[in-house]
Formats: sequence, structure tokens, C-alpha cells
Amino acid sequence: MEREKIFLTIKVHPRARKRSVEEVKPGEYKVRVLSPPARGEANKEVIETLASHFDLPLSRIKIVRGMKSRHKLVEIEVDKKSTK
Repeated sequence: MEREKIFLTIKVHPRARKRSVEEVKPGEYKVRVLSPPARGEANKEVIETLASHFDLPLSRIKIVRGMKSRHKLVEIEVDKKSTK
């Protein structure tokens, strides 16, 4: 099956009380993670949280821009829907 890439704008809230993903508007999400923003821990948890939310394997989610910022651009590979 073919895959297509979708890009999402993410605002990360590290050290939150609980993990969550909230759609602010189409293509823009707020992601809360428990980890602190040190040593890439929050980035790793952002990928895990998004993978769980969208029910995708970790390998299909990648942070493209913003590794050291709260504002990130994330690439997600999804299966193309067949149009019949």
C-alpha cells in the first residue's frame, strides 16, 4: 500500500500532569508530555504520544524542524486511501 506524508504543526507542553494530544485547528496540535525538555526526552515522548494518538508505529513519525523548540513541524506517514 502506498503512503503519503502529512505535516503537522505541534506546540509542545513539557512537564505536563498527563499526556494528551489536542487539535487546535486542522493541521495544528497541542501535545502535552510528562518529560522535561532535556536530552531529547520530551521529543521522544512527543513521537510516542502522537504514535499512540494516531495508532501508528513510531517509525512513521518524525520531527522535521524544531528539535530544540516548543514549536515543531512533524511529518507523519499515513496509508493512502484508495479512491474508487
